[in-house]
Order: sequence, then structure tokens, then C-alpha cells
Amino acid sequence: MFKTLITTSALMVALAVPAHAREVVDVADLVDRQGPAVVNISTTKLVKKNNDEGFPFALPDEEEMQDFFRRFFPRAPHGPTQEIPTRGAGSGFIVSNDGYILTNAHVVRNADEVEVKLIDKRKFTAKVVGTDSRTDIAVLKIPAGNLPTVKLGDPAKLRVGEAVAAIGSPFGFENSVTAGIVSAKGRTLPSESYVPYIQTDVPINPGNSGGPLFNMKGEVVGVNSQIYSRSGGYQGVSFAIPIDIAMEVAEQLKGGGKVSRGWLGVVIQEVTADLAESFGLDRPRGALVAQVQEDSPAARAGLQVSDVILNFNGMAIENSGDLPRLVGLAKPGAKIPFDVWRKGRTQTLLVAVGELPGDETAATRSSRSYSRGGLALSELSADQRRELKLDHGLLVESVTGDAARAGIRVGDVILAVNNGKVATVDAFRKAIAGVPKGKSAAILVRRGDGSLYVPLKISGE
Repeated sequence: MFKTLITTSALMVALAVPAHAREVVDVADLVDRQGPAVVNISTTKLVKKNNDEGFPFALPDEEEMQDFFRRFFPRAPHGPTQEIPTRGAGSGFIVSNDGYILTNAHVVRNADEVEVKLIDKRKFTAKVVGTDSRTDIAVLKIPAGNLPTVKLGDPAKLRVGEAVAAIGSPFGFENSVTAGIVSAKGRTLPSESYVPYIQTDVPINPGNSGGPLFNMKGEVVGVNSQIYSRSGGYQGVSFAIPIDIAMEVAEQLKGGGKVSRGWLGVVIQEVTADLAESFGLDRPRGALVAQVQEDSPAARAGLQVSDVILNFNGMAIENSGDLPRLVGLAKPGAKIPFDVWRKGRTQTLLVAVGELPGDETAATRSSRSYSRGGLALSELSADQRRELKLDHGLLVESVTGDAARAGIRVGDVILAVNNGKVATVDAFRKAIAGVPKGKSAAILVRRGDGSLYVPLKISGE
């Protein structure tokens, strides 16, 4: 009776599960089938070091103590320079049977020697074919043939909550298997805007970097790359580079050793609810243009500061992070149409995409306080305008109230309010006077070498 009940329940569950989910394989089967294509990577870097280790007992920041020991514990002049090997470790996987391997760029960065170890214990010195720091992808080549390879999947078909597994070498423990689920898709990280990361809760630790992330069909859907941690160790949040992006980069690296990406020449930011209201958008969406570089493809296309780019080459831009990825995928030289929201209506522009470049004041002021919004502003002097390469702007000298809450900082230069340039304090006062209490004004701010919009909500203080 008990066996019958179990069989019946299992059948009911199976019938309730969608067809694509019933294709799931056992994790142990996945390891048996795909594990042989996962490799361990060891790197060696020679660091030059002098024999002189410094003065005994002296603290690095204590100059007086250093002088004391120099007088009473004299040492010989600096000895000969030595090259001390430092070692690193990571993971990778074989993508073609003639020896091409994918891993992370940071695993092999600046390495003098890269060694690849297969599951059958064979070791090879690998050649670094190319690296791309923007996506953190590297391609290696080992002198071997008839190698096992992974099966590639489609990250677009991944669903949040779907089971995934990783194989790698955490802390040097080769061919370790961990499993979890997809926590989110399309994550943009501060360190890189060209990758829509797959977020998982798969345990990833040092040594896992560059290893494959599998779905339960035994297909590689990502390259494990980063973790989010306050301790330096795994804390439940890890990120993988989608395999389609990784392979596109890999093909370019194999073809010429570098990656060519499209380039517009703009600085963008997210459209918040307050900014959407300020610009008259129906909802927060698109990429807000905070700066247009001189003589850039964007400038030649007529793109302006305060434009909100709504789509690029027919692809909608919901979040600002969508734009760099779409532009990066465009072929340099291609003419691409895109829509912008400008002064309350949509306009279509055409840009000839450029190629992304490779990796790469004190003056007398007349201060005039302006109280509404919590700002004290002064008009830029001629010297300041020349130094900042600006033809207008107001320097923020103090910040309180609404402005402080909005994130405006002392030293910022205010360039525009709600799309209108402000060159004088009076112009700023008039622009803000038209903003109803409780509503927000879009303040274009120059900060350092960049620009951004700050929504300033006027409370009436």
C-alpha cells in the first residue's frame, strides 16, 4: 500500500511539471558527462623583490624611529633584486576539442606562466590567446587534441528559480561540485556595465573563478566570475557571465586577440520616478544622457544632454544598464536608429557607431547665497570656466536641506535645471521658482570629470 501511494504521488507530480522541466538530469549524471571538460588552472607570476627587508622593529609610518635605526643598526646597501614567484589558481572549461579553454581574465592577468590540469591528471602549459577586462573573459590554448568539451546552452531560456550547478576548484580542491538556483537575471554590477550577470546562490569561492555554471540539462549557461561578500568569502550571492556573451567575446579574441565594441560617447544615468516626472515621461524607463563627449558619434548624431534614450536599434531600454550592452554589440561603423525623449516628445536619430577605445582651482569668487532648496551658489569665474572647459555653470559652495537630501555636494557645478541652462544665480532662482512645492526639478550637475542628473524635490524649506 505504501509503495503504491509513493508511485501514485510521484506520477501526479510528474504530470504537474511542465515538459521542459521534466528534461532535468541528475547532478551526478551532469558531473559524469560534463566534468571531464572542466579544468584546473594554476598561474605563476614573478614579483621583483630586493633583499633588503628594511630596518628591524621599525614601524612603516614612524619616520623618527626609522632614522634612529638607521643610525644604530646600519645595513648594507640594497642587495641584488630577486624574482619571487607568486601563485594563483582558478578554473576553466574546454570549448573545442583542439584545446581552446574559457576562463576569467582576472585568473590569468599578468601571469608569467599558466598551467592547465585536466581531470585525467595531464598537465599543459597554456598560451593566453587573449583577454577582455570589460567582460572578464580570457581564452587559453593548450597543445592537445581529441579533448572532451562542454555542451553550451541558452541563458535567455533560464528562469529565475531554476536549479543550476557549478564545477570548479575552490581553494584548490579540484573538480568540486556545488549547486543552487538562479536568483536573478540581467544584473548590472558597478564594476562592469557590459555584462547582464546571472545571479545565483551557488556557493562560489576563490578558485571557482572561470569555471562553468550548468543548467540541469548539462549545458553551460554561464562563467562563474564574482561574489558579493562583506567577509571575502561566499555569503549566498554569486554572479556568472552569460555564456552567449562569453562565447562572442571568445570568438573575437581567437580571431584577433582583442574585442571590438560599439561606442556612442555619452555618460548616462538611471531614470528615477522623480526624474521621469520632471521630464514628462509616462514612467521611469530609458537611459538619461548626462554628458555628451565632444566630437563623439553621439555628438555627431545630434544627441543632447537631458535626452532620454528609449530604444536602440529597435530594442527597448528599460534600465540605463541596457544601453551599454546594446551599443557594445553593435558593429563599429554601423548606422543604427534610436529613439529619444526630448522636451515632451519622441524623436528618432541615426548614429554611425564608433569603436570603443581600448582599456584605458582656486580662484576669486563672488558668492551669492540662494536659500530655497538649501543651496549657496556662485557664478563661475573666467578662470574656472577655462579650467573646467565650460561656458557656464554655478558652483555649489554650501548644501543644506532639500539639496543635501538630494545628494548635491559642495564643489558640484550646476549646469541646467529641467533642460534649461543656468549661467547666473538669478537664472537658477527663476527656474526653481517655477517648481511647485513637493515636486522635483532635474538638476544637471558636473561632478569631477563627469555629469549626472539629480532630482531636487522642493519641500519649501
